[in-house]
Amino acid sequence: MHVHATSYPRLSAALPPEQLRAEFLVAGLFAPGAANFRYWETDRTIVGGIVPGAGPIDLPNPAEVRSAFFLERREAGVINLGGPGSITVDGAVHAMAPLDGLYLGRGTRAVAFSSLSASQPARFYFLSYPAHAAHPVRHVAHAAVTGTRLGAAATANDRTIFKYFHPGAFPTCQLVMGFTRLEPGCVWNTMPPHTHLRRSEVYCYFNVPADGAVFHFMGEPSATRHLVVRDLEVVLSPPWSIHSGCGTAAYAFVWGMGGENQDFADMDPAPVASLR
Repeated sequence: MHVHATSYPRLSAALPPEQLRAEFLVAGLFAPGAANFRYWETDRTIVGGIVPGAGPIDLPNPAEVRSAFFLERREAGVINLGGPGSITVDGAVHAMAPLDGLYLGRGTRAVAFSSLSASQPARFYFLSYPAHAAHPVRHVAHAAVTGTRLGAAATANDRTIFKYFHPGAFPTCQLVMGFTRLEPGCVWNTMPPHTHLRRSEVYCYFNVPADGAVFHFMGEPSATRHLVVRDLEVVLSPPWSIHSGCGTAAYAFVWGMGGENQDFADMDPAPVASLR
C-alpha cells in the first residue's frame, strides 16, 4: 500500500502562529442562547456548541449539510459541559446532568436542547460524522461510567479517562467519544504522544482556569508546533499530527474521533526521544 501524502504536514510546520490557529483552533462555539457549528473537511467532521437560555434551541439544518434534516445521513455525540439541561429527541426527553452524554444515531429527526436554568445554562458540545447505518439513541450518565486511571503524579499526568461512545459499550458507525480529567497538580495529557492515520481527532478543552491556558502540541513528530488554548476552545487534530498538551493547572478535555477504525490501540507511537 502506497500512502499518497499531501504536502500539508510540511507546510504546517512553517505557518505563522495566527494562520496555524486559523487552521486548527476553533473559538467562540459556546455563545449564550445560540447554536454554532463548524465544518472540517477531514473526515467531514462537524463540531458545535449549543447553549440554550430561557427557551429551547432546535437542532438546525444548515445548508452546508445538504440533507432533509441534520442527521439524515449523520450520527452525533453530545456531552453537557454546563449546568443541568435536557435534550428532546423525536418526542422523548433525556435529562442531561453535567457531563452526561447522548448518542444520536442516523435518521434522528427532531432534536431540541434545553437548560434547566437560564442563569446556569447547559453547554452542549456536539460532534458529528457521516454514518452508513442507523443505531439507537443512547443516553450515557456520567455517574454510571467507570473511569480508567492512567499515568502518575510523578510524571505530572495522573488522569482518568471516561469512555462514553465506543465499541465496548454499544455500536456506532464512526464516532468514538469521551473525556479525560487530570488530577490536581497534573498537567500533561497524551504523553508520550502518538498519531493514528486511520482516524482524525477533535479535542474540546474545558475546566481550564480563567487565568490559565493549555499548550496543545501538534504537528509531525519531527516538526512539532503548539497552540495556546483557552477554556471551551477546540483543537482539530488531523491524522498525521501528534496531539498532546500541557496546562498551567489541571484541566479536562473531551476527545472525539471519526474515521475507518474505532480501535483505541490502533496508533503509531511517537516516542519522546523522537520529538523535534
